[in-house]
Amino acid sequence: MSTPGHRMGVGIISAGRVGAVVGSALRAAGHAITGVAAVSDASRQRADDLLPGIPILDAPTILERSELVVLAVPDDALADLAEGLATAGVVPGGQIIAHTSGRYGIEVLKPLQEKGAITLALHPAMTFTGMSLDLKRLIGCPWAVTAAPMFLPIAKALVVEMEGEPVEIGEADRGAYHMALAHGSNHLVVLVNQVLSILDELGVEDPARLVSPLLHAALDETLRTGPAALTGPVMRGDAGTVGEHLDAIREMRRPEVDRTYRALAAGALALTDLDEPKKRTIARLLADTDPATGTDTTEDPE
Repeated sequence: MSTPGHRMGVGIISAGRVGAVVGSALRAAGHAITGVAAVSDASRQRADDLLPGIPILDAPTILERSELVVLAVPDDALADLAEGLATAGVVPGGQIIAHTSGRYGIEVLKPLQEKGAITLALHPAMTFTGMSLDLKRLIGCPWAVTAAPMFLPIAKALVVEMEGEPVEIGEADRGAYHMALAHGSNHLVVLVNQVLSILDELGVEDPARLVSPLLHAALDETLRTGPAALTGPVMRGDAGTVGEHLDAIREMRRPEVDRTYRALAAGALALTDLDEPKKRTIARLLADTDPATGTDTTEDPE
C-alpha cells in the first residue's frame, strides 16, 4: 500500500469546483493524476484548465488505475456512488478512497471499506470558485478529517501535503460541523446581499464600498473576541431604534428582510446582559409581526 510521502496515482471523480482544485493541489504535491471524471461541459473545461493533459475517464477505469481516489461529487450523490462502485466490483482493495463532503464522515463509504478500501473524509473549510485562485486559498486552509484511528495519520498527511491544516472531527459530529459552516458562510451571503440591495434601493452608488470597512471590522472583531464584538441598538437596549428599524423595513415592503432582521436581532438579544424589563420590551417588538395593528401576540417571559 502506498502512503502519503510516496508518489501515488490519483484519480478524481468529478471535476466540479472542489474536485478539479483538489486534484491540482495533489498534482502540485508530486502525485500523478491518472484520470478525471467529467461529464458536463463546465466540468470538462475545468479539467482542461486545472488538470491539463489528464485523460477524462469513467469512474470504474479511474478506480482500476489509481492508488488514491478522490470522490468530489455533490453530497446527495455520494452514498449512491459508493454503493454503485462497490456493487460493480471495480474496487481492487488496498486503495485509499477519500471524499470531500462536509456533511459525511466515513460511514457513507462503508460499502467501499467492506471491499478492502481505506476510507477517509477530507473536507476543506473553504468556499470554492473552481478556478486557479482557489489553489492559493488552500494554503493554510483548515480541513476536517475523519477516519478510523489507524488511518488518521494518512488523512492528516494528505492534507499537510496540500499545505492545509488537518482538524479532526468525529464521525458523529460531522452533521453539526457542516451545519455550522453552512450557517456561517451561506447565511452571511444572504445577509450581506440584503444589506447591499437596501442601499442600492436608496440610491447609494457603490453599496459594497460603503459597508466594506464596517463588515470587515465586525467579522474580524467577532473572530477575535466572540460575543464581546456585539454593538448596536439591541446591545444598548435601545428599543426605540429597533422599532424605527422595523418601521423602515415595513415601508420598504421587504418581508424577507423583516424575517431576517427579527431572527438575527433576537439572536443578538440573547447575547446581551440587559436587565429583564429591557429584554422583554425588545422581545415584544421583535415578535410583533402584524404591521397593520401592531398587536403583540407574545406572552411575557416568566
